[in-house]
Amino acid sequence: MPHRSFTKSTPSASITKIPALGMKVKDLSADFKRYYINRLGRDENCRSPHYAYEALSMVVSDRLIERWKKTYNAYREQDCKKAYYLSMEFLMGRALSNAMLNLGITDEISQAMYDLGLELEELIDCEPDAGLGNGGLGRLAACFIDSCATLQLPVVGYGLRYEYGMFSQSIVNGEQVEKPDHWLRNGNIWEIERAEYTQRIKFGGHTEVHTNAQGVKKTVWLDTHDILAVPFDTPIPGFQNGTVNTLRLWKAAAREEFDLQEFNAGDYAESVAAKNTAENITMVLYPNDANENGKALRLRQQYFLASASLQDVIANWVGRHGTDFSEFAAKNCFQLNDTHPSIAVAELMRLLIDIYDLDWKSAWEITSKTMAYTNHTLLPEALEKWSVGLFQALLPRLMEIIFEINAHFLAEVSSHWPGDVDRLRRMSIIEEDHGQQVRMAYLAIVGSYSVNGVAELHSKLLQQGLFKDFYELWPQKFNNKTNGVTPRRWLASCNPELAKLITDTIGDGWITDLSELQKLKPFADDAKFRKQWQAVRLAAKQRLIDYKREEYEIELNVNALFDVQVKRMHEYKRQLLNVLHVIHLYNRLKHGDTASWTDRCVLIGGKAAPGYVMAKKIIKLINNVAQVINSDPVVDDKLKLVFLPNYRVSAMEKICPGADLSEQISTAGKEASGTGNMKFMMNGALTIGTLDGANIEIREEVGAENFFLFGLTEEEVEAKRHDYDPVAIIQADPDLQAVMNLLECGHFNQFEPDIFNDVIATLKSPHDPWMTIADFRSYIDAQKQVELAYQDKEQWTKMSILNCAASGKFSTDRTISEYNDGIWKLTPVKV
Repeated sequence: MPHRSFTKSTPSASITKIPALGMKVKDLSADFKRYYINRLGRDENCRSPHYAYEALSMVVSDRLIERWKKTYNAYREQDCKKAYYLSMEFLMGRALSNAMLNLGITDEISQAMYDLGLELEELIDCEPDAGLGNGGLGRLAACFIDSCATLQLPVVGYGLRYEYGMFSQSIVNGEQVEKPDHWLRNGNIWEIERAEYTQRIKFGGHTEVHTNAQGVKKTVWLDTHDILAVPFDTPIPGFQNGTVNTLRLWKAAAREEFDLQEFNAGDYAESVAAKNTAENITMVLYPNDANENGKALRLRQQYFLASASLQDVIANWVGRHGTDFSEFAAKNCFQLNDTHPSIAVAELMRLLIDIYDLDWKSAWEITSKTMAYTNHTLLPEALEKWSVGLFQALLPRLMEIIFEINAHFLAEVSSHWPGDVDRLRRMSIIEEDHGQQVRMAYLAIVGSYSVNGVAELHSKLLQQGLFKDFYELWPQKFNNKTNGVTPRRWLASCNPELAKLITDTIGDGWITDLSELQKLKPFADDAKFRKQWQAVRLAAKQRLIDYKREEYEIELNVNALFDVQVKRMHEYKRQLLNVLHVIHLYNRLKHGDTASWTDRCVLIGGKAAPGYVMAKKIIKLINNVAQVINSDPVVDDKLKLVFLPNYRVSAMEKICPGADLSEQISTAGKEASGTGNMKFMMNGALTIGTLDGANIEIREEVGAENFFLFGLTEEEVEAKRHDYDPVAIIQADPDLQAVMNLLECGHFNQFEPDIFNDVIATLKSPHDPWMTIADFRSYIDAQKQVELAYQDKEQWTKMSILNCAASGKFSTDRTISEYNDGIWKLTPVKV
């Protein structure tokens, strides 16, 4: 037999070029059977739908990968400018239904599964949520990368591949109990490990200054404890356009699996200690940082993300352009999603100076022209600060660079305002007041060429308040990019019946241009269309009832007003105000005050951070109030209160189509934007809300007459702080007195004395930053207007249609277009 050479390393064209996969029912069905029988080894006797889900996911994934390769090649051939979206959270939810929609094969797959005797909805429900986030920040990131692909923009998402996502929440005796969310227990069909792009991340050690033969001093980071960052890539499809972008998530791994010598010596625990320490970095989403160990792990996570991502981008650059970085800033942009990845500013400087020998000025020129920062919060406590001591222990070289960045920056401040020592103290990246701390948001501002808020009010408050000094120095850096949500997932996919009615009425252009929904406005006056709208929305409410019936034995009245507040549990979001209103309604029923009554089902859902005691107490109060109300025969179907446990993306996909009223009731000036408000509006819910976050713009779009406004404005909140007297307000309002009396007498905790004392004390405190009592009367009056409006079905339906029709501004397609026009300057690439 002749010798065969294996020296050729590149497959021939005959191997890499294969016929395109079919998109017809017969093709999908044949591939499904092949995977189910041959790959997974199942047959007709298998009763678990999980394997059918896996086989179907492989069928869809294959078709994504075809387009993924073409997209990659198109970007490479054009050598186009790219943006990189760095985020600690990507709350992706489920992938299967979204991928089918964006590939345009939902109907074909549904038919193929039907022909095989399978229910597509059941298979979709087998997929665990990719819970890699804890709220709006992560869900926004997911919507953004969907829109980037739909707009055919070359954008890569970078995040962390947490083994355990946002915890699974259950309710025991009314209290939140956290359970691990091991979403990767059965693997992840949608990802591909790319071990060849593994990066090494440094921690600990010390620095030394060495002088080379040319007399040039160079800082070297030595004796570090290195950890590997292994990338896993997930395809992100655009809507039926052939583009599939990439979400790259990093997994932490030890350099060696374990110490064999220690294992053989019998020290089994120590032999795998290094491996466990390394993997802890991406083990759990957002560890509790109430203690020093938690803080260190959180900082490790943030640096791990930034360093791995930047090294990846630079390695790709060097592979194509060598070590010439003269065009790097023209070809690359890093968008920092909130303050978490802001250490990227210092890390890019380190890589350019220490690894590629650029001088400080050249490195800073590149860094300050490639970094862009999005701020998502007005709460000062949410702006990341790390002690200098912790920084020096974990990242000594980075701390040196931050000190130098700060020195250069303060010199610039001083040249603008000579002798203004107070301003220097206020603006310094290093806070000196309570022990030296690194202000990470300030680092992000100093190192970025763009700083944006996420709603008009939020951006205004950043400029006038939180970052006022920086705005006075660099007004040209600051801009607004109002958030949005993707209409593909949050209308077309999650509410297909309403989507079909809209498409049958105005065409399908709205799916990629949401402003097209304006064409619905004339139909609000069409009685036939209103009847169709009512039927679709009633069916959505019934599906929500059926979905929740699986978890509760409580029956909900489909004709009642479905009043919904689902979001992260936080005092500023004021779930507590909602509960006070429910108690008020309950008190009315108990006293026979049912004149012009409107039946109402109040649904509240959300998770409290594990260490957030007050938020957990509010969950307990909601459940205790619910237990009393729902078991009272006098109340019957007139009022129901339900806490929805384990709120997540897939739950929201069921909830938002069935909501009549969207509760957006945060204290004015506290919510940066909100995105749940947009999802509800898009699906025809009406909003009750304060002038906060994106509520302001929602009201502007839909008109004041189609929005239920209440509460103090941001300016009024600030003015009232000086003389806020909640006790006096309670004494002057009989309705509020009655509500507080029920709370204080223990009516909702008769067998658990004093458990709500802290909640009551907060409400009555003149120092309550959320001013819940101040807005009570206004909120109750607005809710009365809601009741009256809901009683007029035709008028309510008209308002519902107009809300949907006015939601066009709140598409992430619009948001991303603004990011691109104003910040990234990318050229769309057709595939």
